[in-house]
Amino acid sequence: MEAFKESLVSELGNKTAFTIPVLGGIPVADSVVVSWIIMALLTVLSLVLTRKLSVRSPGRVQAALEWAVQFLNGFVKTNIGSRWRPFAPWLGTVALYIGLSNLIGIFGLTPPTKDISVTTALAVLSMLLIYGAQFRYNGLLGGLKKFAEPMPLLLPINLMEVVIRPLALCMRLFGNILGAYIIMEMLKFVAPAVLPAVFSIYFDLFDGLIQTVVFVFLTTLFTGEGIKEEE
Repeated sequence: MEAFKESLVSELGNKTAFTIPVLGGIPVADSVVVSWIIMALLTVLSLVLTRKLSVRSPGRVQAALEWAVQFLNGFVKTNIGSRWRPFAPWLGTVALYIGLSNLIGIFGLTPPTKDISVTTALAVLSMLLIYGAQFRYNGLLGGLKKFAEPMPLLLPINLMEVVIRPLALCMRLFGNILGAYIIMEMLKFVAPAVLPAVFSIYFDLFDGLIQTVVFVFLTTLFTGEGIKEEE
């Protein structure tokens, strides 16, 4: 059991894949390397799947891609409003990255979202999007006024949300993926030949997709709250 504990603690650490020999050595973590793999995979897939697009005779792949884009655009438009268009590409990219990051454990690689540095960076970028859009579309005074809505009494709570929102996004994604990873490691220790394959369907596939949807949905919802026009 002690050996298992030591192995688990070792796996939970953010291991260094290699060190770049400049400026005294720059360590590159496993999560960064796997992120590079995911980005390369998405780049290759985007080039391969879109090289034969046709207006007159679209194939099945093109039809599926168009449906996915229409679904994403509709989702973003519903939650953000008439100013949705600039946000759809970013939210779609984030969804693809987080989704593949959560699912990549199926192929024996360590999910980047198990690294709190990755989830923190994603949360900070989401907050820059949310509050950047709020001030971009409402102006400085209008953006500040949003913190006093729906009533000035809630100003302290709304200001606290500037910190609470990214913390919630970060810890929700990190905690769920880390928890699933720990459970899978325990199952591998208890019954390595049977249980991991069964529970991997839920923890690596189903739960990974759920966390992707939750992260993107909350980012979209928070963005819409800051820039939706009053009816």
